[in-house]
Amino acid sequence: MAAKKKSAKKPAKKSARKPNAAFMKPVQPDAKLAEIVGEKPLPRTELTKKLWAYIKKKGLQDAKNRRMINGDAALTAVFGGKKQVSMFEMTKLVSKHVK
Repeated sequence: MAAKKKSAKKPAKKSARKPNAAFMKPVQPDAKLAEIVGEKPLPRTELTKKLWAYIKKKGLQDAKNRRMINGDAALTAVFGGKKQVSMFEMTKLVSKHVK
């Protein structure tokens, strides 16, 4: 019979992931963006959550191409007049509306 070998290595413990301080710093949405997410300062992570909640509640994600977001009156103002943008372009356009 073969003897079992014990490995000397211990499994590495995962450290708790720390959020980036830049993302947690509250930002102030301007008037156009405040119509969607509210006017109080909030962290970028919360701003993104509220923006996606608005998009899903209103059904603004394109049915065929899920990467595209269709703008309603409030979102079109944030998108700089564009009726449809990709979700990646959306983050760039939203960042122009925060201080």
